[in-house]
Amino acid sequence: MSISLDEAVELTRTGDLWVFRGRSVPDRAIQLTTNSPVNHVGMAVVLDDMPPLMWHAELGRSLPDMWTGTHQRGVQLHDLRDAVCVWANRYGQRGWLRQLEPPADTAMEEAVLRTVARLDGTPFPSTAQLAWRWARGRMPHPRRLSLGGLRGRTGDRNQIGILSKIIDRGETGSQGRAGDSGDRREAGGTGDTGRTGDTGRTGETSRENAAALETAYCAEVVAVTYEAMGLLPEGRRPNWYDPGRFWSGDDLALRGGAHLGAEIEVRIPPR
Repeated sequence: MSISLDEAVELTRTGDLWVFRGRSVPDRAIQLTTNSPVNHVGMAVVLDDMPPLMWHAELGRSLPDMWTGTHQRGVQLHDLRDAVCVWANRYGQRGWLRQLEPPADTAMEEAVLRTVARLDGTPFPSTAQLAWRWARGRMPHPRRLSLGGLRGRTGDRNQIGILSKIIDRGETGSQGRAGDSGDRREAGGTGDTGRTGDTGRTGETSRENAAALETAYCAEVVAVTYEAMGLLPEGRRPNWYDPGRFWSGDDLALRGGAHLGAEIEVRIPPR
């Protein structure tokens, strides 16, 4: 299945994932290291009258961060359409959309905003840090397949605008920080089977994971955010996740009956 970028932006909702595949040497290195055909993952944030946004981490600073209004490296909140175009046209990437079902509810959106407030601006790790963390956190999975698995599958609007959403929803800003207490668990555990929007049980651990990230790469940002939303089980350190965990060739289990749809290829126009 293939759709245009305009169609994809229109369809995108909070919690939907965008995965990317490139051909550069760093892209290939990430794909080889993580044993998957993708090398980058970001999460959509779509709230009220705000433009659709992309929540991710990257080394570049091509676009203004919608939280701070500045150009920065590391964890960033970008205009989604602009971010996809940069990854396609500047970085030479192909992009796919995976939709979260059922859609995120209000409690999940509030959890996303709290996570943005905590993590935005966190630096991107150095190459050495990245390699070491992947080596520590990666658990090779025999069901990850080749790239064939993706082929054929189906005014001021930045910080003030987003901050107003937090205020409107009764939030008061970042939560207190705590130490990292999560031990890795075996893959496949799904934990609580209640409503995915019930984030009370996962909030404390996700705050600890977020606080422990002195640097963060893309998959860690998505994982910590999904955990805050109640979609991923507690207990895994963020470096257990890599971009390949979030494509359909893996068997990442979400909590409470939530699931991610198959990849929808997005046709991205040249600039």
